[in-house]
Amino acid sequence: MTDTSLFERFAGMFNNVAGQGHGSILFVFFAGVVFGTIIQYVRADKFEKIAGFAMLKDTVVPKMLFLTVGLTSIGLYFMVDSGYASYHIKPIILSGLVIGGVLFGASMAIMGKCPGTGPVSISEGRVDVLVGAIGGVFGALVFTIFYDDIFHAMMGESMGKITLPSLVPGYETLSVIIFGVSLIAISIILPMKELVDEADICQITGKKLEDVEVKE
Repeated sequence: MTDTSLFERFAGMFNNVAGQGHGSILFVFFAGVVFGTIIQYVRADKFEKIAGFAMLKDTVVPKMLFLTVGLTSIGLYFMVDSGYASYHIKPIILSGLVIGGVLFGASMAIMGKCPGTGPVSISEGRVDVLVGAIGGVFGALVFTIFYDDIFHAMMGESMGKITLPSLVPGYETLSVIIFGVSLIAISIILPMKELVDEADICQITGKKLEDVEVKE
């Protein structure tokens, strides 16, 4: 592969993003900056937040997720319905979802990161997360190469492209509103618990690690 073809492939990636109806490259970049800012603001890029969530000792991440999914569900539904946005529904493949969910959850608990918070941590200089990201790329390569021979049979049969509104014909809008408001309510009602990062306390207060007393 020549340098020219590599450059053309790289430029084609940006053209592909810009041509999918998500907006200009500048808008996508701006949305990414806003997303990264929110992630850093709630400290969801910290190991303690994700690991604490997995151990049910920290509710910052679930509160953020419930609120985000609730608001986005309502907003995206009306944007799609009005023609201002579009989305591509993926088919439900139950076996693949179960296997993928177990692997995904285990990886989040071990790394303390997810595909959204990982790049934020890498930009902060976290080498361990960079190693995990490289492993993820190789994992995706293995999955792609051996998909037909090994992984396709493990995925199971497709159940079709099912959405919540399609399950309640005639009540599509109401179902989305109830779903979204319910998640928003859960995010508000869910009690606030934080598993504090002792290193952050040391940095803020100037105390030594052995002098820090953390109360859960």
